[in-house]
Amino acid sequence: MDSGHRAKVEVLNPSIECDRIHHALFDFDGTISILRQGWERVMVPLMVEMIAGSVGDPDGAIRHEVERYVDESTGIQTVLQMDWLVKAVAGHRGPDHALTAEEYKAIYNERLMRHIAERLARLESGQTPRDEMMLAGAEAFLQALAARGITLYVASGTDVEDVRREAAALGVARYFRGGIFGAVGASRQCSKAAVIRDILDTHRLEGPELLVVGDGPVEIREGKARGALTVGVASDEVRRRGLNPRKRERLLAAGADIIVPDFTAGEALLALLFP
Repeated sequence: MDSGHRAKVEVLNPSIECDRIHHALFDFDGTISILRQGWERVMVPLMVEMIAGSVGDPDGAIRHEVERYVDESTGIQTVLQMDWLVKAVAGHRGPDHALTAEEYKAIYNERLMRHIAERLARLESGQTPRDEMMLAGAEAFLQALAARGITLYVASGTDVEDVRREAAALGVARYFRGGIFGAVGASRQCSKAAVIRDILDTHRLEGPELLVVGDGPVEIREGKARGALTVGVASDEVRRRGLNPRKRERLLAAGADIIVPDFTAGEALLALLFP
């Protein structure tokens, strides 16, 4: 799948049941797409600004608190992260200073789109090659799973309209015959846990018949909770390949069965999953 660097497949759970996979659920941002790479550099300053107010954050304690929360919450719906922000603002400055989660989400999305609008425009116009905005080997891995008859899904904490647009721009929407799921406005219902539960229940699957792949602890924890086979992607989104040690720590703590840094190890990973 990649004639250059080959990533390492790290098997953390030697008792995994392979060769039973019929469905596969993928996270999107940081797992397949790197269009939103750097979103933390938008969210963290926003949260610090809202919590600190005019007093500021002279000793960096608020920034440390925010960075820890953002690190732990990677992968959940944005509005849920903004629920935390509402509580943090109320706790530090008083309830009268807090906006609603929906208002904070609107501010965040507006700032984030400033950050990624040019990337998306260049991609949609064809100025940027599609593979430059994806993790190395990602499309080839999706293609290989689809060729095996695996039903593929996406579940993201990003708004579903944005996920669909970005998946289409990257040319990978066609692989997700099972559906593309994401946040819907202010709703807190379309969580990754709910999508995993619905796939298993609708198709009457046992846990190992579902593969869950993602770079965040949320989807890995939820997959493990339902007995799915989980692959953590400890991706370096800046380089599009190679290991991000901090992500690996998070994925280890979440209980990932397998960890890869990217999909240049796709052939080895497929050989493991389909012996």
